[in-house]
Amino acid sequence: MATKPKINSKAKGKAKTGKNASSASTSKPKGKKPEAAKIKKPRRSLKQFAIRFVAAFVVLIFLVPAFLLFLYRFEFVHPVSTLMVKESLIGHGAKREWIAIDDMAPVLYQSVLSSEDGKFCSHSGVDWEALNKVIEDAIDGEKTRGASTITMQLVKNLFLWPNRSFIRKGLEVPYAMMAELILPKKRIMEIYLNIAEWDKGIFGVELAAQKYFNRSAAKLGPRYSSLLAVTLPNPKQRNAAKPTRSMDRVARIVQRRAKASGAYVQCLK
Repeated sequence: MATKPKINSKAKGKAKTGKNASSASTSKPKGKKPEAAKIKKPRRSLKQFAIRFVAAFVVLIFLVPAFLLFLYRFEFVHPVSTLMVKESLIGHGAKREWIAIDDMAPVLYQSVLSSEDGKFCSHSGVDWEALNKVIEDAIDGEKTRGASTITMQLVKNLFLWPNRSFIRKGLEVPYAMMAELILPKKRIMEIYLNIAEWDKGIFGVELAAQKYFNRSAAKLGPRYSSLLAVTLPNPKQRNAAKPTRSMDRVARIVQRRAKASGAYVQCLK
């Protein structure tokens, strides 16, 4: 009778060990995923990008001006216009001497109000009646006239660009309404008179009074005040010290209106 060959227990153990080692070598390591199985992060969708862009745009065009307007409430802050910044950056220079509205001759801001914005004390930043008339004229193809209030001119000078466009006008309206909510009328007039351009590189009524009439804005009379007022719509082509016949005629009208403007300038007193 044949007998079964004896298997060495050590060899048997080695065989088992080898088998286990072989199976272990072929098994995938736990806790690690193969490169091909890595989950790729999805790219931001176009919608998400658009939302972020719009949010950033709103912050830029509304929240930044609002913050600056709150800052401009403080009398020690002397704002500068975008044109002043531009002239300084390109090397032309921008000169300005700040003067508080309480130090100006009252007839000066009365003349500017009478010439530029007769409804300044009664509107909330926008003269809707005048603006609607301009829109109607534009639709009808007629030549349009200006409908900017002093507040609209202020925000244009502070935050926008000088060239006319429907986009700029569209921004002037909400900016002006925002300025009226944040700033008192008196402060609006004060800033406007200190950043308005009266000649190439000459900003602010104090320096303009010195340039054209060799005196401070505190010592301007009705005649000189009205001439400075009618210079504002086109300061680079109008010389307050050498008025044309047309300028002189309009200045006399402004002078009469300023003299009778007591009830219309209460917001500046």
